[in-house]
Parts: sequence; C-alpha cells; structure tokens
Amino acid sequence: MNNSVDVAPYKEFAKEKLGFEFNDIMLLVTALTHRSYVNEHRSLGVEHNERLEYLGDAVLELVSSDFLYRRYNESEGIMTALRSALVRTESIGAAGQELGYGPLVRLSKGEKMGSKRAHEVIMADCFEAVIGAIYLDQGYDTAKDFIDKHILSKIDTIIEEGTWRDPKSYVQELSQKVKGVTPTYRTLREEGPDHDKHFVVGMYIDGEMFASGEGHSKQDAQTEAAKVAVKKFRKIIGPEIDQFKKNIE
Repeated sequence: MNNSVDVAPYKEFAKEKLGFEFNDIMLLVTALTHRSYVNEHRSLGVEHNERLEYLGDAVLELVSSDFLYRRYNESEGIMTALRSALVRTESIGAAGQELGYGPLVRLSKGEKMGSKRAHEVIMADCFEAVIGAIYLDQGYDTAKDFIDKHILSKIDTIIEEGTWRDPKSYVQELSQKVKGVTPTYRTLREEGPDHDKHFVVGMYIDGEMFASGEGHSKQDAQTEAAKVAVKKFRKIIGPEIDQFKKNIE
C-alpha cells in the first residue's frame, strides 16, 4: 500500500455509500485517480484509473445490455439507443455526482481548474473505473447490483421523458405531428476564441423561435435547442406512450 495515501476517507466512502468494505482499498483509490495527478506526482509511483475504466466500461455495457434484452422485446436499433441513453457521459457523470465521490478524485492542480464539461467527463470516467474496481474486488454480482441501483433504475424516467431518442429527429417528428411543419435552426450568437467557441442557436417553427440552446459547436447548440423543444411539445401533447413501452414484460 502506498503510504502517501490517506485511505481512511476511501474506506468511509465505501462503507457508507457503497455498502461494503473493499478487500483492497487501493483499487478504489486508483479508480478515483486521474492521469493528470499521476503526471504531476511521478515520484510517488501511483497508478491512474484508465485500465479500471476500460474494465468497468465493459462490465457496464454487459450488465445494461443483459437488462434491456430481458426487459424489452425490441429491435437492435431501439435497444442500442436505450443503452446509449443509460451509459452516456451525462448519465453516469450525474450518477457519480449523486454518489458524492467528487472530493476523493485525485487531479492535478491544472485539471482542478478545468471546464465544467471536462469535469463531467472525469466524473463519468471515474464511475466506470469504480465499477471496474468493484468487479475485481467484490465480483460480478456486486458490480451488477451497483449498476442496477445507480444506472438501470433510471430507465423509466428515460423512457417517460423520451431522452433515449435523438433529440433532433424526435423534435422533427413532434413538430410535424403538432404543427405540420419541419423546424429549422439559426445561429443567434457566436462568441469566444477559435479554441473555445460558444454558440447560441434558435429553433424556429413557422418563422417563430420555439426554443434555443447553447453549446461549444453549432451541432451541440442545435441538440440542446431540440431537447428544450421536445419538453415543450410533450407538455402540449401530454404524456406519450412510446410504442415499445407496450412490450414491457
């Protein structure tokens, strides 16, 4: 064990948040160690979390795929879209925020000052690494229970809100259904230097702006505008039962 690491907070986190004690607590420490920290502390000889992230990603994909296969009788395309919604960066990053391991993540001084998006990616990567650590230390069943509790439990909300679908395609379908027209997008503002652009895009229906969104690319801003528009349309049409929900066992 690396004597430079105070493992007490990690042991407490495991016991209180995960519900068990690690046999090898350094697996959890490593899962929450970013590459930037290792680069900044080369003399310590510590390991970063990318190998555990690789393993955890595979376990997460298997568990979520098995769950969806057993629960829904749908096409490969729909199942893939559902799985993508469950395991995307935003979803698993949010699960990490809920778990509260942020203060335990070891980062370089520079990375601590990074953008909000960069931190979201780091939190998501750590979540996958934690899965890998749990799998190695406690076995498949415990890792599966962890994923069930923190990821798969979100499936009903994802389905109800329609967030498993591509926002731009979905809003086009809803717009044609409700308004009888296809939405268009216009860039309202473009700010910032070339390496850090910020776009604001409006989505228009019949010449009137229906929603707006922001992002670091026009595509991202359009997607965010589409997400806002989907929520507005779903309020108009009321709860919509997507076809595949009828096949829930």
